[in-house]
Amino acid sequence: MTANVTIERQIGSSYLASASYVGSLGRHLLTSLGANPGVPSLCLGLSQPQNVAPGTPTCGPFGENGVYTRPDGTVVNGTRAPFSNEIGSDGYFANMGNSNYNALQLTLKRSRGPLTLLASYSYGKSLDWSSNLQEQVDPYSYRKQYGISRFDIKHNFVFSYTCELPFTNAFRTRSRLADGWAISGTTRFSTGLPVTFASFGDNALMGVQNNGVNGVSIDLPDVVPGNLQINHDPRNGKPYFNTSLFSPNALGTPGTSSRRFFYSPGMANYNIALQKLTRLSESTKIELRFETFNTFNHTQFFGDDFVDGNINSATFGYVTHAAPPRISQVAAKFTF
Repeated sequence: MTANVTIERQIGSSYLASASYVGSLGRHLLTSLGANPGVPSLCLGLSQPQNVAPGTPTCGPFGENGVYTRPDGTVVNGTRAPFSNEIGSDGYFANMGNSNYNALQLTLKRSRGPLTLLASYSYGKSLDWSSNLQEQVDPYSYRKQYGISRFDIKHNFVFSYTCELPFTNAFRTRSRLADGWAISGTTRFSTGLPVTFASFGDNALMGVQNNGVNGVSIDLPDVVPGNLQINHDPRNGKPYFNTSLFSPNALGTPGTSSRRFFYSPGMANYNIALQKLTRLSESTKIELRFETFNTFNHTQFFGDDFVDGNINSATFGYVTHAAPPRISQVAAKFTF
C-alpha cells in the first residue's frame, strides 16, 4: 500500500516548487527463515563435560548436527527441531515479512531560458524485517531484526543543471563555432547506507546462518551503551566506529545489537560535462561531450558493505572499500 500527497506552487514565471509526503507499507513480503533450527537451550544443556557421558563430545557452535550421550546413557541425535537431524538447516521462503517507508520530498525546478535547474531533497526512513532473501529472520522471534533497511538513505540532496553558454553574444555573430555550447552537471550530497552487523560464529546455537553464497548470519554481536566515536575521515586508517563497544554474542543468545542502527560515510560528489552541439544540416548534427565523474577527485566511501560489520573479521569496524576516483571520458554522437 502506498500514499502520496503533493503540493505544488509556481514562483514567478520560471520556477515550480513542490512538497510531497510519500509513504509505503509492505505486508506479506517474501522472507527467508530456517526450517529446522537448532534449539539453543538443548545445546546449552549438553555444552559442559558434566552434562554428557565421559569421553563423549559436548555441544557448541556448529554442533547442531552432532550426536550426544547424556550421563544416564540417553542419546540425543542432534539439537534441531521440529524435524529430524538429517534435514539439516535448509531455509524456506514465506510471505510473512513487513516493511514501511515514510519520506518528505522537496523539489525546485527552473525550465526557462538558457538555464535549467532541478534541485531535490528527501528526508526519509525505511524499516523492514529483512532487506533481501539472504537475510534470514530469527526463527524464534521474527521481529527481532526489525530495523533500518539495508538500502535506507536518511538525507539525499541532488542538484542538476544545464546552462547554455553565451558564446554567440561574445562573438557578436552566429556561427557553427560559437553556437551549441553548454555545461551541465549533477551534484549530490547524501548520508551513507547503514552499517550491517553480523557474527558468523554460531554462538546462538541455531545453525541457520547460511542461505546461498551471500547468506548473512542471524547471529549479532553484543553491544554495550557508549559513544560510537564516528570517524568522519576514514582516510586516517582508524576504525570508523568504536569497536570496543562490541563483542561476540554470548553462547546460546542471538546477540544484543541491532542488525543496523547507524550509518556509514555519506557522499559529496560532483559530475560535470561540457558539450558542443553542431548542426551540419537540417537533419544532421554532431554532439561532442567531455565528461568527468567525481570531478574534484574526492575520496568517496559511500556504498553497501563499505564498513565491515562482521565481528569475526580482522577488519571489523574499518572502511574496506572506496568508490572509483575521478573518471574522465570523451564521447561523440552523430545524428542523421
